[in-house]
Amino acid sequence: MKPSFRIAAQTVTLSAMRIAVQCLLLLSGSPLNTRRARRLHAFTLSFCALALLFVCAQAPGSAQASAQKRLLIYSIDVEGGQSTLIVAPSGGSLLVDTGWPDRDGRGTTRIQAAMKDAGITHIDHVFTTHYHVDHVGGVPELVKHVQVGEFIDHGPNREDSSITRRDFAAYLAAIEGKPRRVIHPGDTIQIPGLSIVVLATDGEHISAIPGVKPAPNPYCASERKWPDDPTENARSGGLLITFGKFRFLDLGDLTGAKEVALVCPNNPIPPIDLYLVNHHGMDLSNSRALVEAVHPVVAIMNNGAHKAGMPEAWQTVHDSPGLQDLYMVHTAEGSDAAHNSPEALIANPKGAPADGAYFKVVASPAGSFSVTNSRTGQTKEYRRK
Repeated sequence: MKPSFRIAAQTVTLSAMRIAVQCLLLLSGSPLNTRRARRLHAFTLSFCALALLFVCAQAPGSAQASAQKRLLIYSIDVEGGQSTLIVAPSGGSLLVDTGWPDRDGRGTTRIQAAMKDAGITHIDHVFTTHYHVDHVGGVPELVKHVQVGEFIDHGPNREDSSITRRDFAAYLAAIEGKPRRVIHPGDTIQIPGLSIVVLATDGEHISAIPGVKPAPNPYCASERKWPDDPTENARSGGLLITFGKFRFLDLGDLTGAKEVALVCPNNPIPPIDLYLVNHHGMDLSNSRALVEAVHPVVAIMNNGAHKAGMPEAWQTVHDSPGLQDLYMVHTAEGSDAAHNSPEALIANPKGAPADGAYFKVVASPAGSFSVTNSRTGQTKEYRRK
């Protein structure tokens, strides 16, 4: 609203409040001993009611209701793992991954802080992209403190590793007796107001998204050959979340060969507004064929201070056509200044007195959105072109 219109609206609201108060004073002192007085009383009562309705419509609660018609996305600092909270205007919620195992409840405490900011007290769906400890390790602690509607994953562990087998077993033990669903490419997660489509899971991927026509990908021809990956990373679940014209892409830790298979020779993914950088910014992921084909407007890299945020991946995302900003959850201290974003775009920079700052994305169905750095309180707006 322009300033002149805002001032005018405030003036009208103030006038309506004065009229309502004056009406009530008149009513309280009006005798009703004649028919004319009774008619006047009824007319005044109706006029007061209209004035009060106008005041209520302009009250802060109405502005709050308007603000709630937004999608909220929190990129939570779990020190180089993933935990992303999505809250729809309906209040429906999805938590993608839970970070590391209990370290004095650090991860769960940070998830709960994001929940409090979003105004929710439980989580409808917890989606585990894959069974590496930095993604699934937080589940046992989470279920002690947060009510969860259902757990979603890709099914059995596929990695021949004692560590991953241990973490998968801990996950199954933690959710025993709770609703669990195994998903496949093309499945959906139901949250009112959102479209959530599973693009990839358990090493497989979709070829087309309903309502979106795949397009030839011009970046495939120059893409390098990526090695096969036998780990759970290649089994990562990936989601496309759509809210009106706004689109958010999260592919977990999907690695290069699977990325290329997803988008080549035809790319089924439409242009993206917000991209969660694959694999925390590892060089094993973030192929140009994927990143440049989806044309993100903004990217968030959920790296740790000493994990990922690698120069090659950072550069690929940074140079993506149309990218406006690349946010980082931490300064990548193993990298150099040329491959770290400006400090204003880092939630937890080197030398900060404490970690735990997060990014909060607020998106409108028209496609515009904002990103707030909780450390600085600064918000940047991104308008849909």
